[in-house]
Amino acid sequence: MHKLMKAAALVTTAFLMNSGVYANSEHPLTPEFVDGTTRVSAEEVVALVEKTPNLVIIDSRKASDFKKGFIEGAISMPNTDTTPDSLAKVVKSKTTPVLFYCNGVRCGRSVDSSKVAMAAGYKKVYWFRGGIEEWESKGLPLVH
Repeated sequence: MHKLMKAAALVTTAFLMNSGVYANSEHPLTPEFVDGTTRVSAEEVVALVEKTPNLVIIDSRKASDFKKGFIEGAISMPNTDTTPDSLAKVVKSKTTPVLFYCNGVRCGRSVDSSKVAMAAGYKKVYWFRGGIEEWESKGLPLVH
């Protein structure tokens, strides 16, 4: 019976992780995907910036993290400040492409912000799951 309870607990944990319930600091990893968004890698962010001149990049980290370095062109908007109204001030049209990122796969801030954008009706939402951690690991520059 003990093994069965352990197996049930593992299945429940796996379900909750994949459902996004543990997207924030409650669990060490963010979900693999956020419904409605396009997940991108660091290389895809670079390509997106090159081919999408009207792309809005939003750094969903705390202001103190933003001050330590950010992706060029990013706007600081912590997830706790991300609302339909705050998004509308920096992303003028619901069809303007918008990219969210935060610290990396153990940070759920960009998950939260992406979900707000999707719920507000934004149509081209990109999510950089790897965030600053992946960006720096690939040797890409940060603005300080």
